[in-house]
Amino acid sequence: MASYLYQIQSPTDLKKLNINEKYLLAEEIREFLLEKVSKTGGHLASNLGVVELTVALHSSFNTFHDKVVWDVGHQCYVHKMLTGRRDDFDSLRQYGGLSGFPKCHESIHDHFNTGHSATSLSAALGMATARDLKKDCYHVAAIIGDGALTGGMAFEALNHAGQSGTDFTVILNDNEMSIAENVGGLSNYLTRIRSFPVYSRLKEDLESFIGNFPVLGKSVYRTAEKAKDSIKYFFVPGVLFEELGFTYIGPIDGHSIEDVTEALNLAKRIKGPKVVHVLTVKGKGYHMAEKYPAKFHGIGSFDVITGKKHKPSVRDFSSVAGKALEKLAEKDERVMAITAAMPDGTGLNDFKDRYPNRLFDVGIAEQHAVTFAAGQAAAGLRPFFAVYSSFLQRAYDQLIHDVALQNLPVTFLVDRAGLVGNDGETHHGVFDISCLSAVPGLTIMSPSDENELTAMIQHTMTLDGPSLIRYPRGEAFKLSSECTPIKTGKGIVLEEYGYDFIIIALGSLNRIGLEILEDAKELGILGTLIDPRFVKPLDQELLLEYGKLSETIIVMEENQKIGGLGSLIQHTFNEHDLMKRVSIFALPDRFTEQGDMKSLYEQAGLSSKEIIHYIKHTYHKKCTKIVSIKQDERITHEKKAY
Repeated sequence: MASYLYQIQSPTDLKKLNINEKYLLAEEIREFLLEKVSKTGGHLASNLGVVELTVALHSSFNTFHDKVVWDVGHQCYVHKMLTGRRDDFDSLRQYGGLSGFPKCHESIHDHFNTGHSATSLSAALGMATARDLKKDCYHVAAIIGDGALTGGMAFEALNHAGQSGTDFTVILNDNEMSIAENVGGLSNYLTRIRSFPVYSRLKEDLESFIGNFPVLGKSVYRTAEKAKDSIKYFFVPGVLFEELGFTYIGPIDGHSIEDVTEALNLAKRIKGPKVVHVLTVKGKGYHMAEKYPAKFHGIGSFDVITGKKHKPSVRDFSSVAGKALEKLAEKDERVMAITAAMPDGTGLNDFKDRYPNRLFDVGIAEQHAVTFAAGQAAAGLRPFFAVYSSFLQRAYDQLIHDVALQNLPVTFLVDRAGLVGNDGETHHGVFDISCLSAVPGLTIMSPSDENELTAMIQHTMTLDGPSLIRYPRGEAFKLSSECTPIKTGKGIVLEEYGYDFIIIALGSLNRIGLEILEDAKELGILGTLIDPRFVKPLDQELLLEYGKLSETIIVMEENQKIGGLGSLIQHTFNEHDLMKRVSIFALPDRFTEQGDMKSLYEQAGLSSKEIIHYIKHTYHKKCTKIVSIKQDERITHEKKAY
């Protein structure tokens, strides 16, 4: 059989295929996706669901000229195949390789960098208004899933677009899923639309009927309009999109290339904002992904036949946090868990099963989640919001204004803090310390292992104000069999061999810190390792005590160097007239790319090898200086004696 996929070097080649050849192409794309993603890992189910939609998109639009914005962007793999990047898929999400999200630097067909949800409509509307102001001529489209449509920013854009009348197309990819099962009123609304696809056909027939009248009197026309509206309100409760000012087209079978292409071509002919409502199946064409779409949303390498991961699942920090929260909930009925469409990713599935009335999944709406938690806390509950660090960025104002300003006891369980590997720039959780350490009254903790994480979650119940615990992605581990009691603002000394150097390592980096101490000891260089535990309030007493013992102070953290823990420690030393040079090993002032953790640590200078090299160089330089001083003293003494 001829390979259509390998004939396509750009969307121009796709347009040469007939409809039957496009369906054969779709089959090849799914085979290619399974082959490549099963080896590299990545977002599978979402991409399997948009194969025909993407083929139709490039059959209708000309992305050399037209602007297309993918919301979130994790479903752009098919788009990348059809725009000249098929041969790069062996490097998908690898260090220096093909990104799993749209990147303008990769291709002229990627028109906007994305990675977080609910951004596409605002960006596309901005492009469309720029086009009109510059009097250019091209189409603009945004592809957004029904899960991402729950984001408040999407509604802000819909409201703006509807009243502005700007000509652009919203392609609503409705698969009844975000990552987890969709929740909320909007999901129910879209389900009702799915149930009445006959509405669109009846509406078109009625409009055609009205249009066939010769010259209608105003009263007859108004009656016909009312009749049309009555059908609209009867069949689709709320008619959200049309009431906002959009022309609604759909629902369309998203796996029919010809139907989707026809709908998109129709949308291009209609002026003003349009919604093309496309129904798809997440994981389409691979039975395991269709059955378990959440499991195959983002997955590591796996066996295509069995669906099993090549690396077995391990106990991770997310599940440790979830289990600790369950134990708290057993003892205290005030404990509530909140998630923004991520119960699985944040380890809350068991909590959800056990306490269904105390787990609140608010959908992809982090801003709402924070203020919702504030409301619960103000009414006497103890809410815990489990959220990825990079997603909490979206609710910065709510954390300050609605939680911290009122000193409410909301706890933020900040998952994926630090580097996250292959998801890259949009998902690394490396800004939270810099952003949040300036917030008055916010207690910030970072556990070195799973025992400390559990203890810190328990400790938050003793606090009267807001608190935040940041912990990494990946396999949980224990540095010791038990954890010394947690005291607010107090760190601990993990190991003390000597004072040639002092390492202050934040969170899970203490594991690397212990390796460095042992490696340095073999070289005859003796150091001490401090686990600060608290970023805020800092244990100033401990830091000043040990800061006076050595000239070599090293801070290790998975946060941006600017405004991180190292900056706070340097400020503390300066305030107390302790003039020490603090060597900060953190992330440089640029966005860190994707890659395996080993490569990223090496790039940032956070590997034990890099820091041992620094210690050896510094120590030998210091020793040389001491020898030189002693030689100078001996010569001076000999001259005086002479």
